[in-house]
Amino acid sequence: MFSTTAVSRTDMNPKNLFIKDYTYQLPSERIAKYPLPERDSSKLLIYRHQKIKEDIYRNLADYIPENSLLIFNNTKVIEARILFQKPTGGEIEIFCLAPDDSYEDIATALSQHEKVLWKCLIGGASKWKPGQLLHKQNSSATLTAKFVSKQSEYFVVELSWSPSYLSFSEVLLLIGAIPLPPYIKRKSEPSDAERYQTIYAQTEGSVAAPTAGLHFTSHLFDQLKRKNILTDFVTLHVGAGTFKPVKTDTIGEHEMHAEFIDVSLQSIEKIQNAITDSIITVGTTSLRTVESLYALGLKIKSDPTITPDNLNLTQWEVYQTPEPDVSAEESLKSLTYWMKLHSLNKLVANTQLIIAPGYRMKIADALITNFHQPQSTLLLLVAAMAGDNWKNVYNYAMENNFRFLSYGDGCLLWND
Repeated sequence: MFSTTAVSRTDMNPKNLFIKDYTYQLPSERIAKYPLPERDSSKLLIYRHQKIKEDIYRNLADYIPENSLLIFNNTKVIEARILFQKPTGGEIEIFCLAPDDSYEDIATALSQHEKVLWKCLIGGASKWKPGQLLHKQNSSATLTAKFVSKQSEYFVVELSWSPSYLSFSEVLLLIGAIPLPPYIKRKSEPSDAERYQTIYAQTEGSVAAPTAGLHFTSHLFDQLKRKNILTDFVTLHVGAGTFKPVKTDTIGEHEMHAEFIDVSLQSIEKIQNAITDSIITVGTTSLRTVESLYALGLKIKSDPTITPDNLNLTQWEVYQTPEPDVSAEESLKSLTYWMKLHSLNKLVANTQLIIAPGYRMKIADALITNFHQPQSTLLLLVAAMAGDNWKNVYNYAMENNFRFLSYGDGCLLWND
């Protein structure tokens, strides 16, 4: 299946990686269109010490040491897909990507009443003339969309509604639909409202689910607890950029999407205390979050004058300096001290970090994740975790009838 030349990840500059070296053949019939009836009955591939085992998620606790810490992303998918019928016939789909930059954060935008500005993708945009209003209603609410402007990668749309006492979040719940990934070639169904959502989803804001968490059940959480395996939650709202294909020849030419991380001081201290044990991130978004914490702590250690308004992480900065001789514990200690200095109970920062081969994990010891699309930044992250052996993992999954992508099976990958 693969024809790439193995290269030591310690010798790589990620900017020079060719995306064609991170591909594989994915037949459409291997993409799971629906989840299995029971979340934790999905197959689980376990990769450790260059060996592969196979089980199901229900038995995950058997493969995780006692006193480990599992980090989950508790973001909640919003009903971001809205279908409007034109009076003259035809259908226009509005996909709500993110709030306009005039809002402080997504929570503020979702809590708006009467009207809101949103960045959107529009299906059938050529049929929608500037100034033309689109309407959609049911027995509970009426939603009106107004074309405001066209930007290079999205449209700005004003959405207004009645009754005005409803928040935008409530309006989406009444009128919108769960936005399934573009590779699931079917319309969303009522069951997706539950199944394309983790059981611990709490903070609204994502347009895509943190799919590694879809396999977890109350029973599985009980099993983890019985083995004294700790759990904690961070928040990273997954944007449509997670599906953005790499269209450039080399990774250095690709612009990584930026996302906000939201992590409590208590959670950062919990991660800091677990450094000497095993830290397992559930999903690529959780891994991106904890690794961003290390980099942000390093920035603060280098420049303690950074203010909360200016704390962010750009795409390549972790690769632009020599490997720091700063432990994860030291970096997180700098971060928590700085937070207390600024009276912050939680850290909210923008991260554009791209994790690709050549990156050394600073905090995460293992990753639980689904199987990802060829030539995607998510597959690059997997290759950073598993090294060149990612090809063996995906070969095994393909040859042993694993189901791929969001509603598919998954794997536990150890960084060893």
